[in-house]
Amino acid sequence: MSSANYFRPTASGIILLLREAMGMAKVEKTNLEWREQLTPEQYRVLRESGTERPHTGEYNQHHETGNYHCMACGAELFTSDGKFDSGCGWPAFWVAAAGDRITRIEDISHGMRRVEVRCAQCDSHLGHVFEDGPEPTGERYCINSVCLQFRSS
Repeated sequence: MSSANYFRPTASGIILLLREAMGMAKVEKTNLEWREQLTPEQYRVLRESGTERPHTGEYNQHHETGNYHCMACGAELFTSDGKFDSGCGWPAFWVAAAGDRITRIEDISHGMRRVEVRCAQCDSHLGHVFEDGPEPTGERYCINSVCLQFRSS
């Protein structure tokens, strides 16, 4: 039998199969379904890659113990253990809850070169990640509060 007959999944294919097995299948909805589920501000930020004004978000100065989930699909994205006060005006995290929860996309909008972060489960815009965070990662995930739902532990 030739090797062409064997199933050889890619790394992304394996991750997708694991997600489906764990009940974390990709969430896909129409724009109308998202508009019905989200508030206008949530839709603007999560689905149209908007940004909330700095220092106005609910979770910017939030210090409770628990987990931060995607407002659109409920996927756990960050934990309070990874949150820190960066002074940037948005909730900041130095690490995601798990490496496969966040998708990174090059963003060259507004005359800048940045890295946009999206929820890997529903492809919603969350914010950006920068390389000026604390050790051990050196990263600062700058996330819009309106994208998050906090669940205390």
